Amino acid sequence: MRCSCCGAVFTAPGESAVRLISGFGSLPPEKRALYDTRRMRRGRRNSFLLWAAIFASGAALSLFAAQGLAVSAFGVWPILFFKDVRLDAEKAFARYKK
Repeated sequence: MRCSCCGAVFTAPGESAVRLISGFGSLPPEKRALYDTRRMRRGRRNSFLLWAAIFASGAALSLFAAQGLAVSAFGVWPILFFKDVRLDAEKAFARYKK
């Protein structure tokens, strides 16, 4: 349930939640002004809620069906996670430019 709690943090209004995104809080204010923080918050929130849904489906599959199906659900998460990981802040936030 941790991911859904993180998703709730990013529904908070204002820039305070966006500063929690790795790499964004360390950017200078003039560079932060170049990005659409509302879209960034929505993007992070949706990612966390999607991850929570994947984990919940994996838990339900292991409870009501075979554990092998749960492993496949948990195998999807690293693909989605590493799709969003970028080492360069410019590349990580490029889709959120104003």
